[in-house]
Amino acid sequence: MRENEISGVILDSCIQIHSRLGPGLLESVYEAVLAYELKKRGLHSNRQSPIPVIYEDVRLELGFRADFIVEELVVVELKSVENLLPVHKMQVLTYLRLSGLKLGLLINFNVKLIKDGFVRVVNGL
Repeated sequence: MRENEISGVILDSCIQIHSRLGPGLLESVYEAVLAYELKKRGLHSNRQSPIPVIYEDVRLELGFRADFIVEELVVVELKSVENLLPVHKMQVLTYLRLSGLKLGLLINFNVKLIKDGFVRVVNGL
């Protein structure tokens, strides 16, 4: 599976989760349920995956963590906020640049219609 196929499975999983649970829960709840859904669908994901900063030849572990890295190809950042802000998209783009990955998904579960909570972020894809 490549990035676009993986993102389709992730988004489909989020649609199912949102239709069953709705908005208004903590981000940690959606994270746990998404981990379950991805595993059920046969996708390997790392939760709270560390993102190091490489500066010159020094690897710095500074505590940056992506909510998920799925199949070592797609960064997923979950939110449960009233509104997504430009800084949220920049966070995903920064994770993509630091990790060398090309596709990120920013997903806000705190929306009436989940389709309004999806943002696709690309880094040279």
